[in-house]
Amino acid sequence: MQRPTALGGGEFAPETVYLNSASCGLLPARSAAAVREALAESASYGTMGRDYFGPAARARRAFARLMGVPEERVAVGSSVAVQSAFVAASLPGDGEVLVAEGDFSSLVNPLAARPGRPVRAVPREALADAVRPGTALVAVSAVHALDGRIADLDAVREAARAHGALTYLDITQAAGWLPVRLDGFDYVVCGAFKWLLCPRGTTFMVFGGERPGPGWPEPVHAGWVAGEDPGESNYGVIGRPAATARRYDEPHAHYSYVAAERSLELLAEIGVDAVHAHDVALAEEFRAGLVAAGFAPRPAPGSAIVATPGLADAEPRLARAGVRVAVRGGLLRAAFHLYNSGADVARALELLVP
Repeated sequence: MQRPTALGGGEFAPETVYLNSASCGLLPARSAAAVREALAESASYGTMGRDYFGPAARARRAFARLMGVPEERVAVGSSVAVQSAFVAASLPGDGEVLVAEGDFSSLVNPLAARPGRPVRAVPREALADAVRPGTALVAVSAVHALDGRIADLDAVREAARAHGALTYLDITQAAGWLPVRLDGFDYVVCGAFKWLLCPRGTTFMVFGGERPGPGWPEPVHAGWVAGEDPGESNYGVIGRPAATARRYDEPHAHYSYVAAERSLELLAEIGVDAVHAHDVALAEEFRAGLVAAGFAPRPAPGSAIVATPGLADAEPRLARAGVRVAVRGGLLRAAFHLYNSGADVARALELLVP
């Protein structure tokens, strides 16, 4: 049997068998080179010396194209938690927030921390059925970080729409390998340092609905970069917020977006559909090998993430052998991405299966 080879060519040369993209993706060579160049430049000119806004603008555009959304609806930021706090502060009324049990803390905790806002958690598979007239917001991760389960996003979107609830989707564990349809969601957030191969400090927020328009929430954390003309927004109250989702931008981490521009460029060249087919094929091969050996990976059909009980103690042994995985919630979690190959699957199984 001919095993799948890695995608990305010379962009990746990991010294380990890296099966931990669900924690943090590897940086492509072109992205690392761009950061080194920017750092050298900053030693003489500072981070504002040449072009502070250019890399973020180009990364925004590349993300929008990759996800199939209008560029003017995308804001840049630093973390999912900050964006969740913004969503919490923007919710009208006093209706409940509905979340999936055990969803990622950066998504749900800022929503729960808002005073006077009830938060109800239900099993992930029951989320759509749990939406009710008193629900103000439904928040969910497209792919569960713990075990790779993919949410029924169509069902969630339709249930929320039927009850007049807003929707907040986290695609941090999906963007870059799983084709996701974002239309119909009011807020979509993505921490891009995992499957999108960007550095930490790179986050995108997509605004849906009839936006841009009068229904947009107030830019409650707007600073100088959120003005229509940032050069005129340095002092005092901003008179003209940006007409696009840039009004929700944070002052971005410059070097992170220098690299992000190049990483997103690479993913566009390869194509998310190709990455999806590659990643899922490797995960299914790994899952089948574990099942054949008598293990019981958590069910996650079509996922690039494989989480298995009874193998957590193997993680240190794998690490010593140069295979990087993670342990989450007592599960050994392996995540397969474009720089992995069939040989990586075989090596991991060789170490795990007696």
